[in-house]
Amino acid sequence: MAAFEKINLEKGMYQTGRSLTEILEELDPSENYQGTALEGLDAFSRQLKRFDIKVSGRGSDTIEKFFATSNSAALFPEYVSRAVNAGREEADVLGDVVATVTKIDGMDYRSCTSSLTDDDKSLKRVAEGAFIPVTEIKTNDNLVHLHKRGRMLVASYEALRFQRIDLFTVTLKQIGAYIARSQMADAVDVILNGDGNQNACGSVSPASAGSLSYADLISLWGALSPFEMNTVLASGTAMTALLTMNEMKDALAGLNFQGTGKMITPLGANLIRTTALGGNSIIGLDKNCALEMVVAGDAAVDYDKLIDRQLEKASISCIAGFAKIYNGAAKKLTY
Repeated sequence: MAAFEKINLEKGMYQTGRSLTEILEELDPSENYQGTALEGLDAFSRQLKRFDIKVSGRGSDTIEKFFATSNSAALFPEYVSRAVNAGREEADVLGDVVATVTKIDGMDYRSCTSSLTDDDKSLKRVAEGAFIPVTEIKTNDNLVHLHKRGRMLVASYEALRFQRIDLFTVTLKQIGAYIARSQMADAVDVILNGDGNQNACGSVSPASAGSLSYADLISLWGALSPFEMNTVLASGTAMTALLTMNEMKDALAGLNFQGTGKMITPLGANLIRTTALGGNSIIGLDKNCALEMVVAGDAAVDYDKLIDRQLEKASISCIAGFAKIYNGAAKKLTY
């Protein structure tokens, strides 16, 4: 009998503050399977194989397969959590917006920042024995506001037991996508209004009110100096205005888009459309130093209800917040 087949799975594994996958990897490390038929599977996937549970593909099992034994039932909450996280990752564009992700165990977190003047941003020559300029790093006055985003899963076990797992996965992924879009809205709100430490986003005025020109994009790009404008967030209206500019209609650019699927972007920045921005608004930012994402654990599920088949009201939620790192690394343009 292989090592992964001897592990006793129980509800208490979810009470450690770590995911079931992390605990299983500790008990049954994946490196032990290099060069074997199980190479490429993580510890959770090996448990699915142990109980012959197929979660995708033509031979996908029904949900009741999870509840064939008490051991296999303990896998169901982790499956739900992984499916929700997969949906978040597929719909998530925060990776192109945040500079770093900080995971915490509690609900209180205070970020740090460095307020740089124009004089601080240039490294001057220092003569022998002279004073070396100082960059001060300090914690913010206010805590990062963490928001809980989630959905309540309302369904009876009888209604779900004969449903295919891959079909149920689609629903769970949609829940993850909703959470990702909500977190994107939280990120945009912090960029625009600040994180409570008097660091609201600076604005750039258009050359002509009511219309967007390429010169406005140049002004936005210049206002970010010495930071780099490598990401542009735009509302649906602003995205249309951007892509219909004469400068964006270059014939060679059109050939490149049809040949490679890569769209021409303003000044080489990554262009992201988001419903979190309304009206005629554009945000230019340096994704490498503008925003920090703070996450309190992974997707949380009511593991006890799921294991006990009490699906009538089982919640799925994520807790996250955002903090600004350098205030000048993002600018807003409203035309």
